[in-house]
Amino acid sequence: MVRVLVYLAVFACLAFGAVWLADRPGEVSVLWQGYRIETSVALAAVGVVALAFLVLLAWAIVRFVFGLPSAFSLSSRARRRARGFEAVSRGMVAIGAGDPIAAGRYTGEARRFVPGEPLTLLLEAQTAQLSGDRAQAEAAFKAMLEKSETRVLGLRGLFVEAKRRGDVTAARAFADDAVRRSPSLAWANDALLDFHTQAGDWASARTAVERRAALRLADKAEARRQRAVLLAAEALQARDNEPEKALAAALEAVKLAPALTPAAALAGRMLAERGDVRKASKLLEAAWKDAPHPDIAAAYLDARPGDSALDRLNRAVTLTKLRPSDPESVLALAGAAIQAREFQKARETLKPLLAGGASVRACLLMAELEDAEHGAAGRVREWLARATRAPRDAAWVADGLVSDHWMPVSPITGRLDAFVWTVPPATLGSKAQAVDDVLADLDDSTKLIEVKAESVTTIEPAAVAPPVPPPASVAKEEPKPEPVVAAAPPVPKEEPKPVVEPKPVEVVAEPAKPAEAKLAEAKPAPAREATPPKPVIFPVSHAPDDPGPEEEPPPEPKKSGFRLFG
Repeated sequence: MVRVLVYLAVFACLAFGAVWLADRPGEVSVLWQGYRIETSVALAAVGVVALAFLVLLAWAIVRFVFGLPSAFSLSSRARRRARGFEAVSRGMVAIGAGDPIAAGRYTGEARRFVPGEPLTLLLEAQTAQLSGDRAQAEAAFKAMLEKSETRVLGLRGLFVEAKRRGDVTAARAFADDAVRRSPSLAWANDALLDFHTQAGDWASARTAVERRAALRLADKAEARRQRAVLLAAEALQARDNEPEKALAAALEAVKLAPALTPAAALAGRMLAERGDVRKASKLLEAAWKDAPHPDIAAAYLDARPGDSALDRLNRAVTLTKLRPSDPESVLALAGAAIQAREFQKARETLKPLLAGGASVRACLLMAELEDAEHGAAGRVREWLARATRAPRDAAWVADGLVSDHWMPVSPITGRLDAFVWTVPPATLGSKAQAVDDVLADLDDSTKLIEVKAESVTTIEPAAVAPPVPPPASVAKEEPKPEPVVAAAPPVPKEEPKPVVEPKPVEVVAEPAKPAEAKLAEAKPAPAREATPPKPVIFPVSHAPDDPGPEEEPPPEPKKSGFRLFG
């Protein structure tokens, strides 16, 4: 609409000028090189406009003629640029598809048509990474550092390559440079936080956490939790050398994250050591309400030095009232009752846990209870055996690692605040549980063998009753192999295979003897002392390859007055 109005305004101006000239006639006379030209003003104006148009047309023709080489060059560059960006696009698609051959081909085309473009350098670097050529990838990333628009991208690529080859110093230097050039980079801030936590530099790590929170790279709740974890780690590290600093850090950590068990337990113990039992008790009770834990229970029971076992039991009762149905409360109360020799109370306390499937700690407490109350070694062994097969209790778990104590950083991945107090999954404890079962079975078998060995007495050969000959009804049948050392008949082609025994029995080829002679020569082997004797395997009277005659099984020999444990 605006253009139409502009066109109408222009045409109106032209029409007004033409009318104005027509209303004011005049003459124009030009004298040049002996020629005299006279015309009206209107024709002179039209001639001037036509002459200007012709001049402009001639100038355009001249420019077109002289600009043909440049136009051809620009067109060629445009075509090359278009082909280069098309190669970059296809190369990125090939990299995404995981085709290093196609990516390398398109990288060559992009390098030939658009060699200085940032996307070409990125394509070259990613193609080298896909092909496994780390040196070429680092060269491409270093080339990116020369341009301002790709400098940060090159720093990240060099950081990744340095981490892959294990050069922590170089990786940290690249991350520092990236944060200095662009403070809002999330990957660089995360990398610096990981480097500080892995090095144990908790103060620098807290600075990195605060910078991430200020740049809104992490939400406020996560930043508060990470600060509390770092303060707890700093307190644990400074407890022996700088107790005042450790206590201040622990108290601040509890203020930021009341459910952080290590900070609460440490702060409660240090306050109790300073004599501030009331403040320590309140702090531990608040932490127990948020997250019951054995460390908090132990710190609460030990808050007042010099307390008797009954005083500790009363404190355990107070702690149990805060979370009466929690298993940790039951275990803490039962342990305190055993120490106070309130055995009946301990049994009543543990009864709900035992009815629902006793855990390892419950079984160990029952073993301690049986030992303290009755001194029954058998019952203690029974509960210890049940503990090897009982479900696991809660523990500190992080990245597949089960630990008895809390750590601020996971030793597997280096992740901050990775440990969680929970029951380990069955997949983490399957192998360990299987090993425990095998060891328990071996232990039970060893104890059973020792008991049986103690019940076996050494029997002299003369005390053994001689074997009774078979009855007359069976004597008519073909003689069956007796449990004595019998001589095998000679085999012409193949010698009999020896039988592997604790004490090998020599087989001598002799003529067959009557059954009475065999029974007279047979003597029982004396039993060993302290170890159960093993049954002797006797050779058969036929050849090893011969399956023997098909006949009814021989009658069982009469047992003697002693029993062999195998």
